[in-house]
Amino acid sequence: MSASAEDVSFAVHAACLRGVEAVPVTVEVSLSGGIPGICIVGLGDAAVMDARVRIRSALRAGGFELPRKNITVNLAPGDLRKSGTGFDLPIMVAILAISHQIPRAGLDGRLFCGELALDGSVLAMRGEVAFALLAREMGLTLVGGPSERHVPLEGVAFGCLAHVAALRQGIEEAERAAPAVAAPPAPVPPAPDFADVVGQEMAKRALAIAAAGGHGLLMVGPPGAGKTMLAKRMCSILPPINERERQEALCIHSVVGEDVSGLLAGGRPFRSPHHSISAAGLVGGGRPVRPGEISLAHGGVLFLDELAEFPTGVLQLLRQPMEEGRICLVRVDGAYSFRARFQLLAASNPCPCGYLGDPQVPCTCGSGAVERYQSKLGGPLADRIDVILDIARPPADLIVEGGEGMSSADLAALVERGRAFAAWRGARRRDPVAGQGVEGAVAAFDLDGPGRKALLDIARRRHLTGRGIVRLCRVARTIADIEEAERVGATAVLEASMYQGRVFHAV
Repeated sequence: MSASAEDVSFAVHAACLRGVEAVPVTVEVSLSGGIPGICIVGLGDAAVMDARVRIRSALRAGGFELPRKNITVNLAPGDLRKSGTGFDLPIMVAILAISHQIPRAGLDGRLFCGELALDGSVLAMRGEVAFALLAREMGLTLVGGPSERHVPLEGVAFGCLAHVAALRQGIEEAERAAPAVAAPPAPVPPAPDFADVVGQEMAKRALAIAAAGGHGLLMVGPPGAGKTMLAKRMCSILPPINERERQEALCIHSVVGEDVSGLLAGGRPFRSPHHSISAAGLVGGGRPVRPGEISLAHGGVLFLDELAEFPTGVLQLLRQPMEEGRICLVRVDGAYSFRARFQLLAASNPCPCGYLGDPQVPCTCGSGAVERYQSKLGGPLADRIDVILDIARPPADLIVEGGEGMSSADLAALVERGRAFAAWRGARRRDPVAGQGVEGAVAAFDLDGPGRKALLDIARRRHLTGRGIVRLCRVARTIADIEEAERVGATAVLEASMYQGRVFHAV
């Protein structure tokens, strides 16, 4: 944006983060008579107001002068709250341009975002991917500081500015003088393999079924049974992340300031928050509003270890994102929507001591303590977990002597086969089965005669609700897809019943 003939004001393009999106902001600077100083208006927070001190020091370090005039900085639109230190660079550029200390050519085609160090260096900003997506949408070149976490995106022009002194020759010359990446990223360690886990072949197959059908999975067993080891290897059998999920995950991680090297290498995120996490930490919130762990797990795995130790109110917040793939937060300044489509894995002990039902170690918990503990694993959240698996401690001789079982490559082949067959089956069906209630939903799973009979027997024997019947059918349908069967037979239904319902033992 150019100044008028009288140099009444000068403006440059900037942006601020709102949730996981970058919102365009115009930085306008005006010089007038009066007491020298910098006045910033436009609902900026404390970090924005502190820019005055950083700009003064950076100008001196770069060999520039701060105009001895009253400098008014307006961040438009004025009714949008601004936060962060990313306005340092655009404010300084506008001041230098209106005072004719740098060339103005090319400034109108740039989106500036960066924090200034006291020595004049330009620092990288949290949320670079969100700013880059906005710059691409606006047809501008993003200008920021060099970063080890720079993310090259298709269709985004990035201009790196290492020091404010480089602006003296013009913005184009300054961009050519500095590389975008300050240092090569650290190598990503290889993902752990399921071959390292011995004695849990049934659990491995259950994880492959959950991965093939996108089912939530809960593992219940004593300490040391291998629940955490199994969960940490889940990403190794999931299919490669697609470009859309990758870009969405990159944006979320960039806004929070998390390392994105794994995503750039094609891996899926794996998040395992501690059970002391707050509601805002899990689903998002705070001031300014930021995404939580469920959004950081978007496109990957969310693992809740020691599920019964999480606060009940926090766990129930997972119901909406598990069904809709996003979380919507409403605050005074508006609504925020974060992507949150993840593979849910959870693990828990069957009781406070962990040995309820163990054939070798007796349980020391009272019946009341066990009932309270297990009640936290039920309720509406458990109804949305399709697979519940009882994990037993493997024999000691098997652990000592070692053994061979299914590897991640073997399980990944099952997952790929199941997903490919499900996609083929969905494309082949021209007229999806429509129906109301449970009856119509069950008909959509294509059960054959023996399969329907087995389903009825199990439902009557276990007194399953409508949701429980549909949950059982979903898992059976995934098993049939892995076996590349068009109809769901009795074998798939019976295997699915092994992963259903409560697997807790009586005291």
